Amino acid sequence: MKEDRMKWQIAALVFAMIVTLSACKKKTAPSPPPPPPPPAPQASLTASPATIQQGQSSTLSWTTQNATEVTLEGIGRVGPTGSQLVQPKSSTTYHLTAKGAGGTQEATTRVTLTAAPPPVVQASSAADQELFARNIQDIYFAYDKYDVRSPEQPKLQADAAFLKSHPNIHFTIEGHCDERGSTEYNLALGDNRANAVKQALVKLGVPAGSIKTISYGKEKAFCAEHTEACWQQNRRAHFVYGQ
Repeated sequence: MKEDRMKWQIAALVFAMIVTLSACKKKTAPSPPPPPPPPAPQASLTASPATIQQGQSSTLSWTTQNATEVTLEGIGRVGPTGSQLVQPKSSTTYHLTAKGAGGTQEATTRVTLTAAPPPVVQASSAADQELFARNIQDIYFAYDKYDVRSPEQPKLQADAAFLKSHPNIHFTIEGHCDERGSTEYNLALGDNRANAVKQALVKLGVPAGSIKTISYGKEKAFCAEHTEACWQQNRRAHFVYGQ
């Protein structure tokens, strides 16, 4: 009898210990899911205009996302978003590479050069050219500016009056700059100067189809001295007869 009671007591003690251990045992927390992979870079590159003539410029524009390093072939490292004026000497494909934690993405665009159209031959070209040279005056600009200043307005109006009375004359406005600043910056500034004068002439009634523009930046200086008087001569919109 005592043995049976002892067996029951031992069994009860073992059961209590098992229950206690089960209750005290901690549950293991599940492992967290792995982090998602970093997003892949995105990139786009365009050229405007995509087709130009020799001596003209095009603007490359690009945007990227999820990139820590962006490079433009032939130019170097650039910002994630931006634009760059280019003046290729032949048809060129430009490559943009965007790198990030999620990989590498490339984008390309092409600038195509076309041959300049043949000059327009007019029956009275010699007489018109002489009149053009006698009556047309260049427009000069302030440093780092492309707006037509008040002192230049009378010359601009006189140019417009002559050109309206000779609608058969076609001409080119060349944008020029002084030697200060980078080649790329001055090409853009010269382009703005030439187009500012063109727009002003069109508003005054000169046919837009008779006007062509081109920028030479600082590459074709009129004066080579390193003085303000010389620099002023180079900051101009220069008129050239014919297209």
